[in-house]
Amino acid sequence: MALLAVTALAIASCSDPGSAGKLTGTPAGSPTDGYKKLYSAVKSKDTEAIKAAMTQKSLDFAGTVAAQQKKEIAEVLANGFTATTFAERLPQIRDERIEGEMGAVEVWNEKDKRWEDLPFIFENGEWKLAIGDLWANTFRSPGKGRAQKEAEAANVLNGNTMQPLQANINGNFQSAPRPAPREK
Repeated sequence: MALLAVTALAIASCSDPGSAGKLTGTPAGSPTDGYKKLYSAVKSKDTEAIKAAMTQKSLDFAGTVAAQQKKEIAEVLANGFTATTFAERLPQIRDERIEGEMGAVEVWNEKDKRWEDLPFIFENGEWKLAIGDLWANTFRSPGKGRAQKEAEAANVLNGNTMQPLQANINGNFQSAPRPAPREK
C-alpha cells in the first residue's frame, strides 16, 4: 500500500501542473488544434488538407520518402505520419507543451497501446505537424512528455535496476588481430 502511495506521489510530482487545463478550452491555434486538424484531414482522405497540416520540411520529407519508395505522395501522407490516426474516433490528447514556436502533444496510439509524443511548429500562423523538422534535426523539444516522465519515475521507484549496455560485447578485443591463414 505504501509503495502505491509513493508511486502515485512520484507520478503526480512529475506531471506538468499547468497541463491539466490545457486540453479543455485550448485556444485556437494550439498544437492540440493542429493535431485535430490533421486527424480530420486523414479521416476525410483529403491530401491537400493533410499537406496544410504539415510543416514545409515535413512535406519535403514526404517527397523524399515517396521518391525512395516509388509511391505517390498521397500514399505516403495517407496516415499523416502517425499511427494515432488509425483510431476510429479522435484519440485522447494530453500534455500539450509549448516553448516559443515549438510545441508537442501526447496522443494515444491505440494500435501500439502507448502515448506518442508528436512535434509541432508554429508556421505560417498555424501549428503544424513537424515530423520532417524532427528528421532534419531542426525541431527543439519543448520539454519531456508526461509518458517519458512517468517511465523515468517508475524506473527510479524500481531501484534503477537497468544494467548498462557493454560496448560491442560480441567482439574479441583482448588480443592483437591475427593474420589470415595462408593456403599451401
